[in-house]
Amino acid sequence: MKNFIKEFKEFISKGNVMDMAVGVIIGGAFTAIVTSLVDDIIMPLISLLTGGMDFSGLSIALGTGEGAATFNYGAFITAVINFLLIALVIFSVIKAMNKFNKKKEEEPDPTTKKCPFCQSDIDIKATRCPHCTSELEK
Repeated sequence: MKNFIKEFKEFISKGNVMDMAVGVIIGGAFTAIVTSLVDDIIMPLISLLTGGMDFSGLSIALGTGEGAATFNYGAFITAVINFLLIALVIFSVIKAMNKFNKKKEEEPDPTTKKCPFCQSDIDIKATRCPHCTSELEK
């Protein structure tokens, strides 16, 4: 049992697990923000463009009476718009992070040069070509 607890402590204290936990928590908060954006800003604008139509209330009654089941396709449309907005924002954030974190690869200093006489590759510090024995400019 002590070994199990020790292994669990090692697992839970690893950086990847903690990063994942933080990501899930921030993702939940982010989802609430995007849901509010869709419900409170985007959907009223779409409703304005469609002549006052409210998508979230769209449904088809699948029976009769007050307790009849309903097919709430308007809520599905809202959920799809939520998903697309979340995916767009996450894509934009990841793209910006990748651009920010992109390391510029510096070209290493050249170690060879071409002999102007025989076109052989020679050491950059050479003063005479080892192939054609020509003297090189410094």
